[in-house]
Amino acid sequence: MPKRVADEIAALPEPRGPLRRPCADLSRRVRLLAPLLDHLPASSSSTPLADALGAARDLLRKTRDGSKIDQAMRGDAFLDEFAGVNRQIHLALDALPYNTFHMPQEVQEQVALVHSQFQRASTRTDPPDTQLSMDLAWALTDNPSDPALLTRISHKLQLHTMADMKNESIALHNMVISTAGEPDGCVDQMSSLLKKLKDCVVTEDHANDALTTRSASIKHRSPIIPDEFRCPISLELMQDPVIVSSGQTYERSCIQKWLDSGHKTCPKTQQPLSHTSLTPNFVLKSLISQWCEANGIELPKNKQNSRDKKAAKSSDYDHAGLVSLMNRLRSGNQDEQRAAAGEIRLLAKRNVNNRICIAEAGAIPLLVNLLSSSDPRTQEHAVTALLNLSIHENNKASIVDSHAIPKIVEVLKTGSMETRENAAATLFSLSVVDENKVTIGAAGAIPPLINLLCDGSPRGKKDAATAIFNLCIYQGNKVRAVKAGIVIHLMNFLVDPTGGMIDEALSLLSILAGNPEGKIVIAQSEPIPPLVEVIKTGSPRNRENAAAILWLLCSADTEQTLAAKAAGVEDALKELSETGTDRAKRKASSILELMRQANEA
Repeated sequence: MPKRVADEIAALPEPRGPLRRPCADLSRRVRLLAPLLDHLPASSSSTPLADALGAARDLLRKTRDGSKIDQAMRGDAFLDEFAGVNRQIHLALDALPYNTFHMPQEVQEQVALVHSQFQRASTRTDPPDTQLSMDLAWALTDNPSDPALLTRISHKLQLHTMADMKNESIALHNMVISTAGEPDGCVDQMSSLLKKLKDCVVTEDHANDALTTRSASIKHRSPIIPDEFRCPISLELMQDPVIVSSGQTYERSCIQKWLDSGHKTCPKTQQPLSHTSLTPNFVLKSLISQWCEANGIELPKNKQNSRDKKAAKSSDYDHAGLVSLMNRLRSGNQDEQRAAAGEIRLLAKRNVNNRICIAEAGAIPLLVNLLSSSDPRTQEHAVTALLNLSIHENNKASIVDSHAIPKIVEVLKTGSMETRENAAATLFSLSVVDENKVTIGAAGAIPPLINLLCDGSPRGKKDAATAIFNLCIYQGNKVRAVKAGIVIHLMNFLVDPTGGMIDEALSLLSILAGNPEGKIVIAQSEPIPPLVEVIKTGSPRNRENAAAILWLLCSADTEQTLAAKAAGVEDALKELSETGTDRAKRKASSILELMRQANEA
């Protein structure tokens, strides 16, 4: 068995993608073990070495078939897996008395050398590609991506052609199916990056076509439709590809006819379907659209009845699909609920028509009920789906009327970090409506938001700060925030600006200082030195907020005015009164006048 597994590893194609080096190294080491495997006793077919080689084969296959974008984004985790497999083979060789086998001396030496290589690989991993990590971080922002940057990423990931993009989209969708939702909350980011890379490839293909086929019009070609773009049932180019529970993709109208005929299996694999809902294959649909555009092909008209045409214009799901989703949300099956909430999360993020149709189908009360789920992933999907639905103004009232706010606050207290972050963002979205500010504050949201402000991820801290700022427009919430001890945390952000929260801290302190209780607590926290430093060296917006806070303190207490003067802020205030924003100029001039009055007193 070990020899057969090693032969399977040797037959694997050359590795591609960001993990090609650890793949190639592992494959090469296994091939170098071939002479040892030829001399293994027959009784060794089920040894730890056989299990370790099986683990190596499985990891190499998973890497070959998996998403290259996922491998780049989670490089550390994958490198740990390779180190673990190398360690497993090293320990298996430790337990194998190969020096007693009747092998030539040169074979003994080769095996010993490979053994030591596995040992080193089990305790040391190459660091992830720093440049690739930086490029990915920039490409995943909302900023328009530099074509040169996308080309560099495409080269590192070895995603060069439309066929590569198709395989990557399949790998991403297989991840969604296998995890019944969105693994690690990253699929949206991965799909967005894939679209940017795909657009870059299409642009480059257009440029190449222009250079090589100037005399031929692209509209007069008759390209062969890639098999991956054809429906397995009709063999026609797909217009509305959807995924069934087996993971296969079909044209919606074709698979719906199959299901309506009473079939409960996947037409291609004959695998029983665990459910009959159809998930839109957005990535493949986009790839088909781009391919058609590049080849001058017009997509076929969608053959639907009038009701389905109306639904198709308004939503990515037809009426039957939405009914199925709602039934799965009501189901007592936790896996079904998790998957359905995950689908709604993605659909609601996609466009406004989906948000309207999902809400009209009755999803909001069902999602609110899932906020109390014992399954963390279901809870995360539910609160994020509500966040995405709340983007549509008319849905905000429905969410609040479904008694969602107390449950969202509870999720904010006890959920996972990503769930807490999305709960904070949901509360911010709902608090845009003034009466909701009162309801959210009264539900006890301020203390857990402050906790997230202190111990959240960078994104979580900013979500919490934004939500608190919006809530504190209402005076009662300012009092709640001050009593919950927010001022000391905000001052810590000013004293230690390396945490990246100085902008948010100053904005919050500016609004809290307008409250009498807030002003007293801020004045007691030795605010003058950090405020003076910001006025001297901060950004225009931060200097403006720092001057506004300082003016509120000085106008209420002459001692604060004298302390600011003693800290040497006068020159900075004079400069700010001439070059700052309009508000900064007014505040700086007012503080200088207070200092003049204090000197004359």
